[in-house]
Amino acid sequence: MKKITFLAAVLFSIGLHSQVVQDKLPSIVEAETKAALNSIQGSKNLNTGNYDLKYHRLELTVDPNVAFISGDVTSHFVAKENLSEVTFELTNNMVVSEVIQRGNNLSYVQNTDDEVVITLPQVQNTGVLDSLTIRYSGNPISSGFGSFEQTTHNGDPIIWTLSEPFGAKGWWPCKQDLNDKIDMIDVYITSPQFNPSNEEYIAVSNGLEQSQVVNGSMKTTHFKHQHPIPAYLIAIAVTNYEVYTHEVANNGNPFDIVNYVYPEDLSSWQANSGVTVDIMNLFTDLFEEYPYANEKYGHAQFGWGGGMEHTTVSFMGSHSRDLIAHELAHQWFGDKVTCGSWKDIWLNEGFATYLTGLTVENLDGDTAFRSWRQSKISSITSQTDGVVYIPDNDTTSVNRIFSSRLTYNKSSMVLHMLRKKVGDALFFQGLQNYLSDPNFAYNYAKTPDFIAKMEDVSGEDLTEFFDDWIYNEGYPSYTIEWNQPTASQASITINQSQSHSSVSYFEMGVPIRLRGANGEVLDVVLENSTDGENFLVDVTFPVTSVLFDPDRHVISRNNSVVLGFSDSQISSEFLVFPNPFRSELQIKKPNNITIYRIEIIDALGRTIMVPNVQNSLNLEGLPSGMHFVKFETSAGMVYRSVVKK
Repeated sequence: MKKITFLAAVLFSIGLHSQVVQDKLPSIVEAETKAALNSIQGSKNLNTGNYDLKYHRLELTVDPNVAFISGDVTSHFVAKENLSEVTFELTNNMVVSEVIQRGNNLSYVQNTDDEVVITLPQVQNTGVLDSLTIRYSGNPISSGFGSFEQTTHNGDPIIWTLSEPFGAKGWWPCKQDLNDKIDMIDVYITSPQFNPSNEEYIAVSNGLEQSQVVNGSMKTTHFKHQHPIPAYLIAIAVTNYEVYTHEVANNGNPFDIVNYVYPEDLSSWQANSGVTVDIMNLFTDLFEEYPYANEKYGHAQFGWGGGMEHTTVSFMGSHSRDLIAHELAHQWFGDKVTCGSWKDIWLNEGFATYLTGLTVENLDGDTAFRSWRQSKISSITSQTDGVVYIPDNDTTSVNRIFSSRLTYNKSSMVLHMLRKKVGDALFFQGLQNYLSDPNFAYNYAKTPDFIAKMEDVSGEDLTEFFDDWIYNEGYPSYTIEWNQPTASQASITINQSQSHSSVSYFEMGVPIRLRGANGEVLDVVLENSTDGENFLVDVTFPVTSVLFDPDRHVISRNNSVVLGFSDSQISSEFLVFPNPFRSELQIKKPNNITIYRIEIIDALGRTIMVPNVQNSLNLEGLPSGMHFVKFETSAGMVYRSVVKK
């Protein structure tokens, strides 16, 4: 694919490991790595932590036919300590022309650390609210994967932005650390009213469109978003969009899903985007009302193959149902409650991935959901190591932050295993509590915060579970030994090995399925905490087979199920005699082995007789010579060779 080829070139040029190319990341993951390539060394800026942002007004001028932006960004902020200067982040190729406060020009310096350091005319005391405006312009740096892009579709120009994780400062002066959401924003986008083909330009941004004002050949579109938002989720796009809507009933408080689509793709999008309403209703039923129902949800087509969950409007490269579900899920998990550091990115991506799985479960059924889980497990266990929680030294590695195997797939299956551990009712209640907690709602949360909510609702100590699956590495492999010592019990012994030394033992519920000779099925979950642990399971039928995790609820690999009888026991106690024999063959077996079927097989492997199961077989009509007796038993298949005189 062209995208993969280009990605390979970019990764090579900045010295990243080539695993991204080898893995051929799914388009959703590819799209969420894009802007980060521009700012691979992005890290926390200690110089922006001394004030609390309250409001931004972005007044931006762009022409989709030109890679350039100019604007005024007005910021209202409260001092967290006495301030004599204030710092905003902006890449140093962008040119600040002036900084204005109440009509006065302020002194400032743009440095090589991508900062605009502004000297205040007097000390702004702790707790005091003030504001200033930064006027700037330039051609934002872009590698082709985000931050600020000027491209074309079908020959028509488009400008779009995509700032996760470190790209916001590439096109506007901001504070982009994950520690301060802006309480409210107004975005004014001024562009030519028409494109070169005399088609009207349509602008897109977060929140609810307030107005369109035409002034000569230019048009200004105003959007207002009245919920807290981090810098990386603010976005704009302008091109010759066609616009159509779907209405969500929302229990009598309807809102629109607004779709901004390229004209050449309008019919295809209209035919496929309606499922968004079904998914919106599903997530509302499972969790809570859509967090931005008083504004809108929307899709804006843009120049990448995947998607990006900008608050209230996801930028989309396609209209696949999985992508629609994934980006919509982020409006709850990622936008309303945002990971408090890039180490905790699984709280965004793992949840969005699992909600895609819940969409499969609820719209397609159990069989499809089982296949979904199997595909995730296959990806996760394709390597033996890797931790979900991002280590400190990996937080500037886009390759690591957006690992499809760990950040997306493993964390989604960890959520599924947590669901199986605590049960559906408590799992979904815990997620509802997490979303509604005033400490996290429209704010940030970290991994310990989520663990605490799940422990509160379940009443369980989940330290060991999260230590094994989030903070440490690898997965278990199981050997299950079984037999049926009595007619009413099956004996099951669980042995486990671990793919990585960071986990000494995965203590967890092990799903087992027992099958009977007449089609009986018994599913049990055995709470296993030690290697070699034995369980006695009550049964009401002869057990013919045992399956480990047949529905794929557990992250594991290289599992086996073996019969718990030794060859020496069968050799010494499972006998046929006399041998050679003339007409009757006697059978002696251990008392704890049940015979279900007997076949007489000739030297060519053909079944030539199926006698009734009993201790004495009348084989008078059998031809002379060597034969094999095949016994189907509770201990598996047992073969004996005999000679008829």
